[in-house]
Amino acid sequence: MTDATPLRQRLLSIDALRGLVILFMLLDHVRETFLLHRQVSDPMSIDSTEPALFVSRTLAHLCAPVFVLLTGLSAWLYGQKYQGRRDVSAFLFKRGLFLVVLEFTLVNFAWTFQLPPSVIYMQVIWAIGISMIALAALIWLPRALLIALALVIIAGHNLLDGVHFTPGSAWHIPWTILHERSWIEVSEHLRLRTTYPVLPWIGVIALGYGLGPWFAKATQPLMRQRYLLIAGVGALVSFVLMRAANGYGEQPWHAYDSGVLTVMSFFNITKYPPSLLFLTLTLGIGLLLLLAFERAGQQRWIGVLAVFGAAPMFFYLLHLYVLKVLYVACVAWFGLNHGSYFGFDSVGAVWLTALLLPLALYPPVHWFAGLKARRRDIVWLKYL
Repeated sequence: MTDATPLRQRLLSIDALRGLVILFMLLDHVRETFLLHRQVSDPMSIDSTEPALFVSRTLAHLCAPVFVLLTGLSAWLYGQKYQGRRDVSAFLFKRGLFLVVLEFTLVNFAWTFQLPPSVIYMQVIWAIGISMIALAALIWLPRALLIALALVIIAGHNLLDGVHFTPGSAWHIPWTILHERSWIEVSEHLRLRTTYPVLPWIGVIALGYGLGPWFAKATQPLMRQRYLLIAGVGALVSFVLMRAANGYGEQPWHAYDSGVLTVMSFFNITKYPPSLLFLTLTLGIGLLLLLAFERAGQQRWIGVLAVFGAAPMFFYLLHLYVLKVLYVACVAWFGLNHGSYFGFDSVGAVWLTALLLPLALYPPVHWFAGLKARRRDIVWLKYL
């Protein structure tokens, strides 16, 4: 493989991977919208979760780790374009603040449709925003130290799983934000839910930034692909060995009479906060997918995925509001057919909806991605 179009090829593979995980996210959010009467725990209960639902949820596990890793990688590429860590640091800080505000306003409203809100869910956009703010400071470290710190956080944060602070403690709020999925009582009428504790995600975004030189102009494609292969396979082998040992950072898996249930148990891992095993599995797959997309070249299907990946925040906001409108319309038309919810009767209907929605969302996303690429003079577009 030659490097005749190195920049386009590298960026296309990144956008395509981002686009793929965005579609997996859409599947998961369709599930959360239309299958609320069959919610799953974290990790899932193997005995009460059907295989189709398990697969749907497990596919979505790829979304946050891959997206956060690519956010760090994109920050490094941004620095190569604008030549200077000062510009990168300033951009990361401002965009991180923007994402935090977005989570507390437009994103939360899309989930709850409550004004004023009684609950604010601090989810993935919040976690990415805080991670970007942290990365704004971390990029000043030497690359070797940055990568070492990222790996220590990713590998070592499960050692902190037994640390807890009661709501009355001065450490409760910062610890809940960093590492423990819990509630923060703001007032009698407002609570915050730290769905995505941010410490492991800071490690992931820092790792993504540290991998940036693999995508430098001076790095030959074959060398980059070799790095991606070694890192991806290494992460997956680490996952298998650690998971087989039934040890660190996860609940044990069990052998069932059914082979399907045994496999489900083996891959039943914890997302909130993401365990070491969760991250080795998802990041390993993500790195191998990035390798596959780069090798695939500029095929049409890669280009379609890249359109979704080129305007991720626009897609995120758009699909949340489309799903909410669809849910309200279904309630008005069909009523609450599953207790206090309207819901589909099967996982198959979730998949069908998740396959049809991208067809409707593609035109506006394509338009916005084109606008973002053409109008570099509109500063706020780069924040979406």
